[in-house]
Amino acid sequence: MAKRGTAGACVENQNELNTHEMTLIDVLSHTENSVNALRSSLDILDSSIYKEYREIALYIAKTKNEVSQIRTNELRSARVPEAGLELEAVVEAAASATNRIMECAETIMTADPSNPATYHTIINDCIMSIFEACSFQDIAGQRISKVVETLNYIDKRVSKFAKAIDNTENQFPDMCIEKQEALRQKRKTD
Repeated sequence: MAKRGTAGACVENQNELNTHEMTLIDVLSHTENSVNALRSSLDILDSSIYKEYREIALYIAKTKNEVSQIRTNELRSARVPEAGLELEAVVEAAASATNRIMECAETIMTADPSNPATYHTIINDCIMSIFEACSFQDIAGQRISKVVETLNYIDKRVSKFAKAIDNTENQFPDMCIEKQEALRQKRKTD
């Protein structure tokens, strides 16, 4: 009898066992054929499991690399807090300027125009104060630019990470959870 090395050989060997009486050598021969058939099946299974583990390891390594490039510590400890402080400073400067402008407007409205010299001085002083208060916009613009720069930096890093994850999923389609589960279920039934 020829060695086949497949599961079909096991079935054929079992049929032969049932059809005629066997000697010890025949039983050992059939057992050897069965073991060889199982061994080749297990080798194929081992190979597919190894391939799956290798793909998972590559996926994890690529993801880890992308996460490290985001520099989350830098974002968390420097850039994001700095952006928050810049926005707080803009809000404070705007509030201060608004209060100063409102005070000047009230002063102008309550000024007594009966004394033209004093009235003129009050108006000029308030107008100068309003101009000074409006100068916050230059500094606010610079600070807002820093915040926008930080947000663009974060967006760039997150987009790069998302793209890497998408590429990794496309590169390793077997890594899809649904496909993995279907393969596991198939192996259980086989």
